Amino acid sequence: MITVHRNSDGALLEVELSGEVTSTDYSEVLVPAIEAALTEHDNVRLLAVVQPEFKGYDLGAAWADTKLGLSHWRGFDRIGVAADQGWVKTSIRLAAPILPCPVQVFELSELEAARRWMRESLGSIHVIDLGGPCIQIRLLGKLDPDEFSRAELDLDNLLQGKEGFRLLIDLREFDGWQGLSALASHFKLVRNHAGMLDRAAIIGDKTWQHMAQRAASHVLGTRTQFFASEDIENAKSWLAAG
Repeated sequence: MITVHRNSDGALLEVELSGEVTSTDYSEVLVPAIEAALTEHDNVRLLAVVQPEFKGYDLGAAWADTKLGLSHWRGFDRIGVAADQGWVKTSIRLAAPILPCPVQVFELSELEAARRWMRESLGSIHVIDLGGPCIQIRLLGKLDPDEFSRAELDLDNLLQGKEGFRLLIDLREFDGWQGLSALASHFKLVRNHAGMLDRAAIIGDKTWQHMAQRAASHVLGTRTQFFASEDIENAKSWLAAG
């Protein structure tokens, strides 16, 4: 059986699974709830609460689960699962790397922590005016598509009246993207502003960040340089010079 509890803003669905789940549970309960939420929101967050008496799916439900995932592949912003069954947790962890959104597994005793994780923002982007043509973008935590949309608005506001700009990209506390849609939003932000960019300094400590700077120098067609975290003041000086 599936029972759906809808959050007040409609973008968060809490789904309770118990007994044996059938294809009818999907077609008459879960799918309509998800599709109704997606008519009002670009993405939804789904928390599955697997009760101790959950026995699994029948064959029709297994196929319905596959169809649901394929048809709404990019409709999920975040998925949480609270369960005590080892086979459930293992299945979710194996599937998580190929899903286009963050997935987190919790024990049933951690249900309130799971609900907090579903509600909270996992990351943020700060756009800071450094004076003159120089702007700092500081990426913190694990970012979702909405954060990049907000950052783009902030950046556009700072760029009004400027013919070009220089960018300090601060990756010291950046933990990555919340799924493929967030990565696509990041590329969109870069693509929309690459034509105005004069030079860029990248701050970080990880090897992949240094490699990203090298790739950016070719893609952006502008001067870029990598600086270690402790060299942020040198990065600002290099950015403002010349």
